Amino acid sequence: MTLKMNQDTARLQGAFLLADKLCVPSSLSSLQKADWSRVGRPVLEALREICGGEELCGRPTASAVVWLKTLICTELERLVRHVRSDPTGEEDVALFLEVWWELWKGGDEREAGAEDTAETMFAGQFARLLAESSSASPQAAKRLKLDASDLLPSPPTADVLHVLLHALRDLKEHVSTAELCLQALSISLDALHTAFLADRAAVLPAEEKLRVLCEVVGVRAQSGEELGPELIREAQRDVQASHAPSRFQPGGMKLAEALTIVTELAQFWSGGGLLAACGGSKPSCSAFRLEQSVQKVLVALKKEEEPETDGGEKKALRGLLESLAFPAAKSLPDVSARVAAAIVDHRLDGYQDVALLFASERSWAARDVLWTDCLERNQAAFQRLDALLEVTAALQDKLRGEGADVSRCRRLMKVAADIFSALSLKDKNAALAAALRRSGGGLFGGSAPSAVTAGFEQELNMAFNCIIQGGGAMPAQGNLNTAVSLVARVAFQNPEATLRACCHSAVFNKGAFSLMAKILQQLHGLRGGVEAEDGTDGGPGGGALLCRCLRETIGTKSLSANEKEQLLEYLGLLMTAVEGGGEEEEERRSFVTPQEVANIFVLPNISTSGHSSLDVELCLRLLQTALSVDVPDASSRPHWALDCSPFPLLYVLAQLQNQTLRCWEQPPEGAVPRWSMDAKELLVSVLTTLGRVVGAEVAAAPSRWSRALFWLYNKTAELDWTVRFHLKAVWGEHFKNEVPSSLLAVCDLPEQDWVGSDLPQYGQGTGLLAWMECCSASDHLRATMLSGLSLDQRRPDHVGMFSKGLLVALTQTLPWCSVSQWTRLLGVLRELIASGRLHVPFSLEYVEYLPLLDLRSFSCELRLSVLLLRAFQLLCGSSCSGWLPAEGWAHVGRLYAHAVRGMMSSVRAKLTLPSATSPKAPEPSCTSITARKLSEDLQETGGSPLKSKEEVETVPCQEVLFVLSQLFCHVQHIQVMMPGGQSEPLFLSSLEVLSHYEAVMAAFPLSSSPLESDNTRHFFSTITDNLQDPQMKAVLQQKIAQLVSA
Repeated sequence: MTLKMNQDTARLQGAFLLADKLCVPSSLSSLQKADWSRVGRPVLEALREICGGEELCGRPTASAVVWLKTLICTELERLVRHVRSDPTGEEDVALFLEVWWELWKGGDEREAGAEDTAETMFAGQFARLLAESSSASPQAAKRLKLDASDLLPSPPTADVLHVLLHALRDLKEHVSTAELCLQALSISLDALHTAFLADRAAVLPAEEKLRVLCEVVGVRAQSGEELGPELIREAQRDVQASHAPSRFQPGGMKLAEALTIVTELAQFWSGGGLLAACGGSKPSCSAFRLEQSVQKVLVALKKEEEPETDGGEKKALRGLLESLAFPAAKSLPDVSARVAAAIVDHRLDGYQDVALLFASERSWAARDVLWTDCLERNQAAFQRLDALLEVTAALQDKLRGEGADVSRCRRLMKVAADIFSALSLKDKNAALAAALRRSGGGLFGGSAPSAVTAGFEQELNMAFNCIIQGGGAMPAQGNLNTAVSLVARVAFQNPEATLRACCHSAVFNKGAFSLMAKILQQLHGLRGGVEAEDGTDGGPGGGALLCRCLRETIGTKSLSANEKEQLLEYLGLLMTAVEGGGEEEEERRSFVTPQEVANIFVLPNISTSGHSSLDVELCLRLLQTALSVDVPDASSRPHWALDCSPFPLLYVLAQLQNQTLRCWEQPPEGAVPRWSMDAKELLVSVLTTLGRVVGAEVAAAPSRWSRALFWLYNKTAELDWTVRFHLKAVWGEHFKNEVPSSLLAVCDLPEQDWVGSDLPQYGQGTGLLAWMECCSASDHLRATMLSGLSLDQRRPDHVGMFSKGLLVALTQTLPWCSVSQWTRLLGVLRELIASGRLHVPFSLEYVEYLPLLDLRSFSCELRLSVLLLRAFQLLCGSSCSGWLPAEGWAHVGRLYAHAVRGMMSSVRAKLTLPSATSPKAPEPSCTSITARKLSEDLQETGGSPLKSKEEVETVPCQEVLFVLSQLFCHVQHIQVMMPGGQSEPLFLSSLEVLSHYEAVMAAFPLSSSPLESDNTRHFFSTITDNLQDPQMKAVLQQKIAQLVSA
């Protein structure tokens, strides 16, 4: 019965006031038992009204309500005197026991917001009154004021157990029935246990609590009581009161005294034959409760070792209790499941733990209707990680079984997915990690029939369509959270299909790679790879799973350039370590490790045969991206590359590097198709980077890697001798640099670091060729070669022979240089020219008359341009014209255009053009001052040219124009010589030279007379007429006409 603190309390208050008037001239509190029939009618009628016109809702409730009223102004002894007063019968003992047990149960904590019951009010009020003085006036009974503070229990000062046990001893002779005897002994044993023997630190496990509760409920249900929430709630209070330490701890009473009284009671009733009913064939609720009480006390007495119990009381009680026989409890098979479901349905005490038990008990899960319906009704109660995992495991058991109910399984899958969606991000990640560890992975577990998973594909497509259409490349945080939730839900059901969808979107939907990477970085549980409790790998790593899904997604498709870029960006982001998703700060981690990318994408596909699902250049870019990733705590463990077969990988890269050295030759059958120069640059970068990584590990533990080191060195002996230079970081000081012996003839190198080798293709006179190849390999080698060059500059014949030989070596080296190698060689040529070791005579083959100019500051540019012209004359000659295919000539043209841009940059640096649009004028210089002066003079003289000695000395504008004209002629000459004559890079270089020429003339109008301008126009047009392509010729001639008009 629920006693409402408004109208029900007022109604009961009025009934007691009426009963009090009927007691006049005495008071209700001094009422004798024999007079209750005369004055108790108003109270009983009020209770019936509160119970809805039905019979009283149970004597304990009525007793508690009555004594709540009558004990307001009295003490516990008043109740005892009332019970013991004549006439005393079994009803008085039953009342006493019921009040005692209600008092003991009243200490349980009620849920927040629950209504006050008569029992809880009684217990709270009684506990408060025990600490108060007994001097209150009887008139206080007329005002029932129960505030929230009144219901809070205060620590009692009286020895409640002492009073109750002694009172029961006095009443023992009035216990004449077996049922009342079992009840009395059970209550006294529970009071003894909870006051003296119960361990405050021990908490009854949920499984044990539910077992006891189900047995209690089962026995009461067999007695005819309806199995409902009220019955379960009452049983819960009984179980709690009999197991939890009592709040009424003994004051002066000792355990020995309590044992003596309880033993005396048990012996007395046993002697009267009342305890013989315990072993009856039909179990009763009282017998079952006594059995539970006996078991608890016996276990506790075995553990109790206090000196005060060393006497015979403990032994006597144990012997008596052990002699009792109880019937075997026969609980109905469905009681446990029904009780657990009822507890969850009605949110009874401890329903969260019961929900976990309900989800994990496979025998209950076999009862499809009850189990499934309870899950559907109470999803909120199961919204915890451990419960979800149990539900998922039970579902998979159903899917693996024969004759699975498709409809019910689909309902369970939806329930599990809904529970998962309600979890926190941290718990979602834990659930995803657990899903990957399960056999088959995901909610389906690889065993679900198609009829059960029919709707998943549609849900998956809808989720990703929603993400792609609403998220974009840079989603807002709210949209990102929604996208993470959508992907997590479908991933929980089928991780592999979800990861495959992520990969497809990242590669083939433009700009989606960033969003997909951000989603997966939040769902680090999908990367899995967590070890199981037995130390074995708990399942496939999510990173490896994603890489496999990505590999299957791209398959053998020919990816476009944009799709390749998205693939690289996608994996690059996933390899970047970020903080994991969840409420708590976690360590930085990456979704995919560089090691996984290398093992799954690079190692199986990078080979010298060229037969793989991914092209070699894409593999190299992936490896380069992996090597550039910043791995957390990299210094505390060996580099990840050591787990990727580093020495065989280095050898394969070295083989590929060997192939690129003759990139313009027709590749042999089965080799990688013709290499691009960009791929060659990439390969050198990857080989060098990986070499440094492995070299650092070798240097740290040389003895560990010595065999692998010698293996790699011996294997590279079959490759071109220059390949080993890129592995110098791996060799360290273990091996000398092996070079052609002809190189040592032209370069002084220390014997402790260098050794000559007789190579068939490097015979006599090839030393400078080997020298040039070394110079192009690396900056360090270039510096070594320049410092060790053997050349006696005092002997003109030596310089002349060196210059001719270098020209031939340059012609042989140029076509196979990458841009970075060519840049190094240009630096070598500049240094040789500047130091006088390379003699390049400058001829005036494009000039009819000797100009009176000071070209000393432009000597290096002019000589370098002439040297390149001579090299191209050799290269384009009949003896060398068959060296290169069309792609090779196009590459050579790009290299020459690169050199021309460098020379023009050097020339421009020596003549600063005035800027009319600069917001802040530069500091005055001779060039800018003279340019302004020339402009002013031009205006004063009406546009007539005016040259002065100051102009000629301070502004090298005429020299710049001359150098530019020579560059233009050289570029045009080479373009005409090259096969086809349609080199676009050289055509653009010519336009760039003319544009700069025009800018100088505009800035310095006095730098050229009309006659000189006319001669220039005629000369440039004549040179351009030699071009074969009419469109290029027309554009250049139009540019030349604009040049003159300026």
